[in-house]
Amino acid sequence: MDTQFHVLAVDDSIIDRKLIERLLKTSSFHVTTVDSPNKALELLGLKGNLENALKTKVNMIITDYSMPGMTGYELLKKIKESENFKDIPVVIMSSENIPSRINMCLEDGAEDFFLKPVKLSDVHKLKPHLLRCKSKNFGRTSLLNWYSNFYQSCT
Repeated sequence: MDTQFHVLAVDDSIIDRKLIERLLKTSSFHVTTVDSPNKALELLGLKGNLENALKTKVNMIITDYSMPGMTGYELLKKIKESENFKDIPVVIMSSENIPSRINMCLEDGAEDFFLKPVKLSDVHKLKPHLLRCKSKNFGRTSLLNWYSNFYQSCT
């Protein structure tokens, strides 16, 4: 079964947004792009009214680090603090190679950190993160289903 993964890409640069969108679509990802962390939070239903929230599930978020108003690191923290989205893989990208920043993002929950410009070889690194997340969630669901079926058979 080949599932198309849905990636939310966040970048204030239209050029970088178009590049990441093209690379992700080339790799058969479904992509939604926004130009700010605040819009990403709105689409996820974590800010503002829920009318703007995405109706489809997001499997991964890839975000630029340096953006006005809120950094990609701050977006990462908000996602990891959310009960509904804390297990979604988040990848940070930046044109600045600052080891302390990269380590901080990885230590606080980012799955990976890409240097810009993002390349197709970087995009190929995303699927293992998605599959690991999917199998982790599948394991929980399978266990819950097993307990539910077991309980029903006992009653």
